[in-house]
Amino acid sequence: MAVKATGIIKQLGWRGFFQLITHLSSFLKLFSRLIKDRRVPLTSKLLLVGILAYVILPADLVPDFLIGVGQLDDLAVILGGLRLFLRLCPLQVVQEHLRAISAGR
Repeated sequence: MAVKATGIIKQLGWRGFFQLITHLSSFLKLFSRLIKDRRVPLTSKLLLVGILAYVILPADLVPDFLIGVGQLDDLAVILGGLRLFLRLCPLQVVQEHLRAISAGR
C-alpha cells in the first residue's frame, strides 16, 4: 500500500497541521504516559517501535535524496502511525491522561 506524502496534511488541513505543531509538547507527554501505562496493549506499543524502525532504517518509500518529497513520506508515516497508536489505545486511558496533562499533572 502506497502512502501519499501529502495525505496527512490534506486530511488534517493546514490549520490542523499547525495546531498539531503548537501542541507538540502535550502530545509528547501523552505518548510518554501511554507507553508507560500497563493498560495499553503491547501490540500498540510495538507499532511505535515499527515507526521508529522505519525512520531509522535506510529502506524508504520515497528516497530521501529527493529533497522535500523524501522527507514528507517520513512525516506521513510518523503522523499516521501515531494517529493509529492513539486509536489502538483504550479510549478511557487516553482520556484519563489527557485530563491529567491539561490539569498540569
